[in-house]
Amino acid sequence: MDVDVRVENDPAGAVAEELARAAREGGHVAVSGGAGPRPAYERAAARAPDWSAVTLWWADERCVPPGDSRSNYRLVRETLLDGLSRPPAVHRVHGEQPPEEAAAAYDEEIRGVRLDLALLGIGPDGHTASLFPGSPALAETERAAVAAEPGLEPLVPRVTLTVPTLTAARLVLYLVVGEEKAEAAARAFGGEPDPATPASLVRSAEGRTVAVLDAAAASRLAAAAS
Repeated sequence: MDVDVRVENDPAGAVAEELARAAREGGHVAVSGGAGPRPAYERAAARAPDWSAVTLWWADERCVPPGDSRSNYRLVRETLLDGLSRPPAVHRVHGEQPPEEAAAAYDEEIRGVRLDLALLGIGPDGHTASLFPGSPALAETERAAVAAEPGLEPLVPRVTLTVPTLTAARLVLYLVVGEEKAEAAARAFGGEPDPATPASLVRSAEGRTVAVLDAAAASRLAAAAS
């Protein structure tokens, strides 16, 4: 369950290459929202415009309509899907539905699927997907997706994949940029697994876990490891 930590001058470019490789190889890919992956999606679409061999999932979603500015689906559509010549099969979370209803439907859709790649980020509080510190979702072992209360802005209910679903991925790929993520990255990748830092719990059980960071996000890792 070790993590391959890579400090890159161009982390978005490195992640875009992994996404392009996944597009060429095909399989089940889960993506995330947030500002961090935006340039990676744009560059992945340019490098590999044919995603027809991919089935696309979301690691988490805010419970808002798909056209809402807070929607992870909207971000991925605008930065990745709209730039493709051949799109993937898309399984979005229906965030316009009530959270429990949306989570139950998504759980049923993805149940039994093993992800080939799960692209994740980390929040300043150490959360990943919508698995927040202290969340009951961290203890979920039966369901693939559950409703989750927000741990930070925007304060809207969410749907998230669970720890077992994410750790079953063949490649768990983190993209972490910015000094505001440095402390959380140090806890996630330089410390012991701890529910107070949910990102420290999500590692590929039988495949690879890779964390791509810029220098600012990695600035406290050496101290955490010492």
